[in-house]
Amino acid sequence: MKELTCSPHIHSSETTAKIMWSVVIALLPATLASIYFFGLDALRVIIVCIISCYIGEVVSHFVFNRKLKSFDGSEVVTGLLLAFVLPPSIPLWMAGIGGFLAIFLVKELFGGIGFNIFNPALAARSILTVSFPLEMTQFTAPLSYRVDAITTATPLGIIKEGIGGQLPSLWQMFIGNRPGCLGETSILLLVIGAIFLLCRKIITWHIPVSYILTVVVITSIAGQNPIFHILAGGLVLGAFFMATDYVTSPITPKGKIIFGIGCGIITSLIRLKGSYPEGVAYSVIFMNMFVPLIDRYTLPKKFGAIKK
Repeated sequence: MKELTCSPHIHSSETTAKIMWSVVIALLPATLASIYFFGLDALRVIIVCIISCYIGEVVSHFVFNRKLKSFDGSEVVTGLLLAFVLPPSIPLWMAGIGGFLAIFLVKELFGGIGFNIFNPALAARSILTVSFPLEMTQFTAPLSYRVDAITTATPLGIIKEGIGGQLPSLWQMFIGNRPGCLGETSILLLVIGAIFLLCRKIITWHIPVSYILTVVVITSIAGQNPIFHILAGGLVLGAFFMATDYVTSPITPKGKIIFGIGCGIITSLIRLKGSYPEGVAYSVIFMNMFVPLIDRYTLPKKFGAIKK
């Protein structure tokens, strides 16, 4: 007779490292597109963000007197996602500060992977936006637009601020040939990466679909083109790769849908009524705070539990 071991009895072949490197693979097409559209500037920002994330990991283990674990790829994911939400022209030392803070301040200070309450990349981006607003809102046009670096506005910025500038076509925004942050531009390649994660069952449809549909409904009611709002900013990147973070998103399908709807409402309100043209980062961070509350009311009741 075999001895019965302690729960849990259900095991999976998936590990943190496998999941993280799957996300890296999913982000690879958009990474190559950012280098194609923005040149070596994009490559430098990506490299600095990843290296600074590794530095933040090493320093935090010494500061907090923890055993240095083998790297599982989470630093690469955080570095890539942070680089994806930064402008190509950002000074490299600012990108380095962002990568270090994403790991040291946002992740490790709360206890390391699995304990952070905010998405590290988006929280670091928010810190950089508050600290360096000018550099974080200066965007250069893709190489196909220019010979020398030209500062220009994103499509959402042109609409929000009413400044002069020709809006790129929907096709240009779909393939990524437009001003913007490094990784949010090519919707086509982001969707390809998202399909890969869905097929691998790394993420589910609940948050991305509810998030994007909410933005579509609200912007349609407001009389604006919902397709433009899907393609113009970081909605697709945020919905599939940021809001679906395991640690900072709800557990249950119902909770995920509530989370996605909340992100969509806040994103739409900021875009339509706020002074800032983009609201994806702030909406995801804001909803991260409500994840424990959402889980509390959407988790199934334990069998045999008595309501207090």
